Amino acid sequence: MPRIDADLKLDFKDVLLRPKRSSLRSRAEVDLERTFTFRNSKQTYSGIPIIVANMDTVGTFEMAVVMSQHSMFTAIQKHYTLDEWKLFAAHHPECLQHVAVSSGSGKSDLEKMSDILEAVPQVKFICLDVANGYSEHFVEFVKLVRARFPEHTIMHS
Repeated sequence: MPRIDADLKLDFKDVLLRPKRSSLRSRAEVDLERTFTFRNSKQTYSGIPIIVANMDTVGTFEMAVVMSQHSMFTAIQKHYTLDEWKLFAAHHPECLQHVAVSSGSGKSDLEKMSDILEAVPQVKFICLDVANGYSEHFVEFVKLVRARFPEHTIMHS
């Protein structure tokens, strides 16, 4: 028998977001940059809190160059090789504070990520690209990554 949920439901047409008063005179005065200190890594990050996803088509080095110019972040897709990372780091060191290396949760993924982070130590962010973030395997993988990289900030996509 299907369950009927009789609770009140709201949609966008039912909700009004009322803007707060502001002393700003123009949109040009808006500053989106924020500073975050992450609980586990104790790192501080300053930038605009927009992250380009680590998808093959957008999480690219080219995107990272553009986004970092605007203090925005890119989770780099996981298909770049170690040599491609080294070349990117050599040509665009100013971007490295605004990127994360992405990894799956397999043994070879961990080895590749470790090689990249060893070769490009300026990268302090790790993006774990796992579909089932609720699985025991993923939880154990995060523990392993945290133990190996205690000073890095770990995110999940």
